[in-house]
Amino acid sequence: MSTRSDARSVSNNLAVDVINSRRGVAVGGGAVVALAALTVASVGTGDPPWKLIGISWVAFGAMAGAVPLGWRAASDRRARPLVWGYGLASGAMITSAAVFLLPDAVGHHPAYGGFGVAAGVLLGYAAHVVGHRLTHASVFDRTAVELSAHALAAGSVIGVVYGNVPDLGLLLGLAIVSHKGPAGYAAARRLATRGRSTAVLLVPASGVGLTALTASAVALPADPVLNGLVFGFAAGVFLHVGTDFLPECEVGGEIHTVADLGDEAHHRLDRLRLHAVGATLLGGTVVFVAWLTVTGG
Repeated sequence: MSTRSDARSVSNNLAVDVINSRRGVAVGGGAVVALAALTVASVGTGDPPWKLIGISWVAFGAMAGAVPLGWRAASDRRARPLVWGYGLASGAMITSAAVFLLPDAVGHHPAYGGFGVAAGVLLGYAAHVVGHRLTHASVFDRTAVELSAHALAAGSVIGVVYGNVPDLGLLLGLAIVSHKGPAGYAAARRLATRGRSTAVLLVPASGVGLTALTASAVALPADPVLNGLVFGFAAGVFLHVGTDFLPECEVGGEIHTVADLGDEAHHRLDRLRLHAVGATLLGGTVVFVAWLTVTGG
């Protein structure tokens, strides 16, 4: 009886995995097609948003390109590449939000710009926590759902910002989506370890472009209070995202789980913490040097 029950359980689990795999391929492929169609439609307008198109496809390429790397690394227990990927991305995002969005927010309205930043950080955290709870009821893997919600929200903010400030440089957008590479790598690695299909990650890979190109049509009125709130909110959201991607080299955290450190956990995590600090500082420095190069200081 026990053997039959075990066999039936394995068969049911296999069937669920096959169904989820097919569904992931269908949804992921649909997202890519939708992004391509939206890009063609945007190019067909009189004034194509080339910066947003570029940022959208860089975000897609970064995550989609990292997926096969993460899939192949499923059995690799080295945590250092993940620490450096997260660290570089978070350092670049935090620096970019502080340099390119905060001054605009405060420039529009010092007080409301500050309230916007606070709202972005707090609501970003709230969305992360509530979204985590909602993913338990999803038919897809929690990792893919969280990343998709993350990408769609980030794309909306990027679209509104670039749609209303078309002279904004590419550096901000590229720094913001720089975390898509390490995020895709980590997610694919996690899914492959569980024996799940990674095709569904094409949804968050496409998500930034889907909402960014759509939200760019939203025109903000020339109201300093509203603009201070919007730009402050954008800065707060990306500050939250940047801090959320800071490498956490703690016992029980993602880095610890990936590395499977065993009895040497504390000693090896201490060494990884030094890499995490170096990576975040280098990520911020890269943005600073790029800014100096483009603007001359």
